[in-house]
Amino acid sequence: MSNLPNCPKCNSEYTYEDGSLFVCPECAHEWNLESEAETEDQNIVKDSNGNVLTDGDSITVIKDLKVKGSSSVLKAGTKVKNIRLVDGDHNIDCKIDGFGAMSLKSEFVKKL
Repeated sequence: MSNLPNCPKCNSEYTYEDGSLFVCPECAHEWNLESEAETEDQNIVKDSNGNVLTDGDSITVIKDLKVKGSSSVLKAGTKVKNIRLVDGDHNIDCKIDGFGAMSLKSEFVKKL
């Protein structure tokens, strides 16, 4: 058995080396160990209170949000479980009961 690191995105143990990169066959993520520490420091997402968010956290919406393309409103106090952090303006991807898949801005949520 080799001592290759697990995938930083999906935690798969089936990673392999391809030149100077490590590759995950399950999620197709590619990384090298030197840049892994640098990218983790750059992608810090904080909620409205300044708490650091991570993948899998549970959050609460702190104000009523209009849902683009719909006449419905996402009410303040709505709880969301198992968030996923992404790059971009709307930096939280999640599934909300009754609404489906959504992207949220971290400034409108607080960590539970």
